[in-house]
Amino acid sequence: MLRSQVTKPPDMKTAHLTSAHPRYDTRIFLKQCRSLAANGYAVSLVVADGRGDEERDGITISDAGYSPGRFNRIFESTQRVLRRATELNADIYHLHDPELIPIGLRLKKMGKRVIFDAHEDFPKQLLGKPYLGPVRLRMLAAAFSGFERYACRRFDGIVAATPTIGRKFKAINPQTVVINNFPLPGELNGGVPWGSKQTEVCYVGGISAMRGIREIIAAMGTLQSSARLTLAGEFFEAEVEAEVKALPGWNRTSALGFVDRERVRDLMGQSIAGLVTFHPLPNHIGAQPSKMFEYMSAGIPIIASNFSLWREIVEGNDCGLCVDPLDSTAIASAIDDLATNRHKAQRMGDNGRKAVMSQYNWPLEEDKLLSFYSLLLQSPSK
Repeated sequence: MLRSQVTKPPDMKTAHLTSAHPRYDTRIFLKQCRSLAANGYAVSLVVADGRGDEERDGITISDAGYSPGRFNRIFESTQRVLRRATELNADIYHLHDPELIPIGLRLKKMGKRVIFDAHEDFPKQLLGKPYLGPVRLRMLAAAFSGFERYACRRFDGIVAATPTIGRKFKAINPQTVVINNFPLPGELNGGVPWGSKQTEVCYVGGISAMRGIREIIAAMGTLQSSARLTLAGEFFEAEVEAEVKALPGWNRTSALGFVDRERVRDLMGQSIAGLVTFHPLPNHIGAQPSKMFEYMSAGIPIIASNFSLWREIVEGNDCGLCVDPLDSTAIASAIDDLATNRHKAQRMGDNGRKAVMSQYNWPLEEDKLLSFYSLLLQSPSK
């Protein structure tokens, strides 16, 4: 449905709820909330970060208060999020975290329309956490999967972040739509000429062993070129951070920690490639990391894991190189290739940007979001 065909009853209120994401989260705030507000919805966002209430970009941000630690977030923050959410008395509640599914059921009992936004396949994500032990992992994943099916059948709609997640939820709830986390056109275009770029590659996002940081730093220690690496993100595991800092490749690495979107744009602009070499875990193989499309939007080639879906995107658009993410030698070879072949890197970067402008962009996904909301409002609540 085209945006011009989307209709909305007047004064419809929607509340987006998160107990885990930052208030200016790219998918939740910058894309979904701002798109809905720009198209006439009264939009509230309930967060749990302890930074207070505010109004921004036409969106009312309501802070439920911060609780440190995952256990407290699940059992304390969620209840405070529910209290703030019910005070808003919205027409649609849009949940963004798996731990909010129980309060979604409570909102349904109040007669509210509820959407669950599946950013990840959470049961598969659980299977990728080795510190819990294989038997416990399988039991937890199976238990949550059953609860997820029970709850999501009762919700009014499901928003899935990738086609793979969408296929799973379509079998649970036919009112499922895929809203890809594609970039905002032009947001990350730093406009740095290729002749002025540093011999530098970047990694943007959360840093962990499962996302390949050991292999990346090992690769930096064996490069033949003069390339350096810049990390923009926070380490999830203190022990992994200490381990990689002791590797020779750390001498060619700059770690910025968390940075804002403007700094991300500048970093990508000065880089010759972006890395996304996640390990082949169940939750990664069918994923579409937003950083992959953001690198494309910034006009730099991708060095990506050689998963089938990722190869279709990267090699299909000739916008980067796919490698075995567990092979640091292969990662180093890809970095050296792009560092010493600037024309090749520029061609691939240009191809990626063209692909984003034609098919991997937020305006196309915004139209799907608005159509989905319109459909839910025209249908009776479950």
